[in-house]
Amino acid sequence: MTMKTKTMILAAFALAAPLFVGQAHAAGGLISIIVNDPANPYWLAEGNIAAAEARKLGYTANVSASKGDTNTESQQIDTAITNKSVAIILDPANASGSVGAVKKAVAANIPVFLVNAEINQPGLAKAQLVSNNAQGAALGAQQWVKDVGSKGNYVELLGAPSDNNAATRSNGYKSVLSQYPDLKLVGSQVANWDRTQGFNATQSLMQAHPDVIGVISGNDEMALGAIAALKQAGKLKSVKVGGFDGSPAAVDAVKAGELQYTVLQPVAVFSAKAVQEADQFLKTGKTGASGEKQLFDCVLITKANASKYTAPFVMSK
Repeated sequence: MTMKTKTMILAAFALAAPLFVGQAHAAGGLISIIVNDPANPYWLAEGNIAAAEARKLGYTANVSASKGDTNTESQQIDTAITNKSVAIILDPANASGSVGAVKKAVAANIPVFLVNAEINQPGLAKAQLVSNNAQGAALGAQQWVKDVGSKGNYVELLGAPSDNNAATRSNGYKSVLSQYPDLKLVGSQVANWDRTQGFNATQSLMQAHPDVIGVISGNDEMALGAIAALKQAGKLKSVKVGGFDGSPAAVDAVKAGELQYTVLQPVAVFSAKAVQEADQFLKTGKTGASGEKQLFDCVLITKANASKYTAPFVMSK
């Protein structure tokens, strides 16, 4: 084989080979953002903030929603690959079920940055940026005891079992509430982060346990559903409700005295941070973070500090 032939083969191979992820290049290209369901204000803010940050850094951005369905999510990953995305920001639909979709993106040489929820296989995503759910749940449970008291029966509304956040928050509540032996968990139901399901679950739980003094909820939407059910039953004054997310509607309910508290997830912070890390990775091959999993502490919102809530999912210092 002549030197000229070798040179031609190597040149052809270089053209065919994919760009190595992390190879430095200027900002630009498409960042695909996949959230759960923008009907929930939390996920709406997540997508909007990430897209705004991407555009600010010189990228184009689009936002799509899986609505918690792994088949839809997989199709959206395929679309992101077809559209030659330079990075994907993903709120995974399912801790285990989303692993395959992330693997597809990685195989296509597209770096994936997870926000809000985790997957059960480390080493695939370049980063997993999530709220410190255990810390936030402990904050919420401590406040809930202050409002409800240390004696009586209560019920719990649980998030989607496919989301590790649901179990983490529930366990965080238990770590605090188990210290009060006269507080009895008499019932719980999965309401899948949804307001209507929270309403129905609360009605069912109240019928089975009419003497409860409190409802502790895995997120704000379920808590707002609980409030509506308690209002309808004329029991809101005697049954205290606690939430989790820091949504605008929940903060309004705190100000109105209908919701005892909500725990603000810093989605405005980590959604933007995920895009910043994607930008840095594309330019330098490194995210700049100390590790793949990054926890962001939550903030308790009560009537005392709700006025510091200056914008959706943002607290002033």
